[in-house]
Amino acid sequence: MIGSIVFHIHLIAAIAWIGGSIFMFVLGISLRDKQAQKQVYPIVGPIFGWFELITLIILLLSGIKLGIDYNLFKMMFYDMGIPVSNAVTKKVAIVIVLTLVTVVHFVVAYRTNDRERTPTEQILSRASSMLIFILNLFVMHYAIVLRNIL
Repeated sequence: MIGSIVFHIHLIAAIAWIGGSIFMFVLGISLRDKQAQKQVYPIVGPIFGWFELITLIILLLSGIKLGIDYNLFKMMFYDMGIPVSNAVTKKVAIVIVLTLVTVVHFVVAYRTNDRERTPTEQILSRASSMLIFILNLFVMHYAIVLRNIL
């Protein structure tokens, strides 16, 4: 029962996380006008950032709970050479990188919300945003693989 509730919470958080990521990615590439960006991002950015941070924490906590409940971490640490242990290992590795990249992006965005970004901050922000988008697709792929196996 509790495993089912945790799974559903994890699924809803994943939908929110990936949907929000796609929304911000589309917003970022469709707002070409610098003036429009200066009007939109200071308002949408902080709201979205805190929402996504909470969602990420929910995903990490529920993912850890599910990994323990379904013995997925045992399969990962004691590689059994089966598809589920390979999928878990890859998904966890990608989630770790995704979390680190998200922290970088969040810190840069939060620190520069009320001022112009330096060229380095701009590169970090855009590169991390693109990487978050791409990594989300891989996490989603391995989530589907795991769900099909389990």
